[in-house]
Amino acid sequence: MADETLPLHGVRILDLTQVQFGPCATQVLGDFGAEIVKIERPGDGDISRTTDPYITEAEGQSAYFLGLNRNKRGMALDMGTPAGREIIRQLLERADVLVHNFRPGVAERLGLGFDELHARHPRLIYAAGSGFGPRGPLAHKGGQDFLAQSLSGIASRNPDAQGVPQLFPTALGDFTSGMILAQGILMALYQRERTGLGQRIDVCLLDVLLAMQQQEVTQQLLRGKPVNWVTQNLIGIFPTRDGAVTLVGVFRPNPLADICRAFGIEDLSARPEYADKASWGPNRSAIFELLAPAFARFTTAECLERLDREDVLCAPVLTLDEAIAQEQIDTNGMMIEFDHPVHGAVRTVGNPLHMSAVCAIAARPAPLHGQHNEEVLAELGYTEADIERLRRDRVIA
Repeated sequence: MADETLPLHGVRILDLTQVQFGPCATQVLGDFGAEIVKIERPGDGDISRTTDPYITEAEGQSAYFLGLNRNKRGMALDMGTPAGREIIRQLLERADVLVHNFRPGVAERLGLGFDELHARHPRLIYAAGSGFGPRGPLAHKGGQDFLAQSLSGIASRNPDAQGVPQLFPTALGDFTSGMILAQGILMALYQRERTGLGQRIDVCLLDVLLAMQQQEVTQQLLRGKPVNWVTQNLIGIFPTRDGAVTLVGVFRPNPLADICRAFGIEDLSARPEYADKASWGPNRSAIFELLAPAFARFTTAECLERLDREDVLCAPVLTLDEAIAQEQIDTNGMMIEFDHPVHGAVRTVGNPLHMSAVCAIAARPAPLHGQHNEEVLAELGYTEADIERLRRDRVIA
């Protein structure tokens, strides 16, 4: 049931995306009331339905898909058939936004290129996500977060102890690019209120991951100097007696002295070799070696208490289970629950955007494969006989 109090109520989105980047964008819009019809191919559907390594044949439901596709109605539709393309055409007649993350050229081959659709539906907002952009030498390449981390310089800026570049294990590019794409859709909807016209929006993983390094890029271009917030400052993780603590020794006149005072040890900043802040980065390893025994003497809670007393920025290093269970997450209302026809009660992380006039986001579970075929087709005027014929012809699953 649509919630008319949500800010995007009445906005209709045709979602042709899969995996993570595109579904992140459409999910955040669905959370706040947009009506989304997600199209998947018959058979396996969205790739994220089958990439879960822990999925069982009995349940047939990927946790990855559940986490990325709430608040959407799902259709399993073969867009390569004339009948499938006709259904897409009818859905576009009602849509405010089309979102896809096809490789460049695929949408055009399906008759879904921007120029063609803009001529037919001038108010339609056309949002396209890609790995590396719609033009240029990498346009043909399949987009993937870890490839974009490598091409954007992020992996090389995160080497291990042997200097080997490392990938960040969470797909930060996919999520952030999805949020930028959603932002573009919202701005285009706002501009359409003034102009009456839709427009094309393009967001790619490579651009977003480069933009995330705005400060680093500016420093590199202005002075030819690298930026690494961790290795160039008193920032790091220290093992404690029962865990570990993250220390951020910045933003104070003399954080090194504050840290030493917290543990009742010699003020290392009084030593000539560590007296100048500029010396702390180059001597970080030596300083940390001297600080490590102080952390190891105490529990994590005791270390945090001592550092907090001196107003030194610090936090415990939590597992994901511990992070989910902490009181602050509960206070923030970040965990949501919905009823799923296969799994029953499913808990997941909610939306980090909190609005004073929105009591709660929508919480409709991710659709089963082709779950809403009949419902959506009936809204388009298809009879039961029409729907049965489409199923028999394998246009829908």
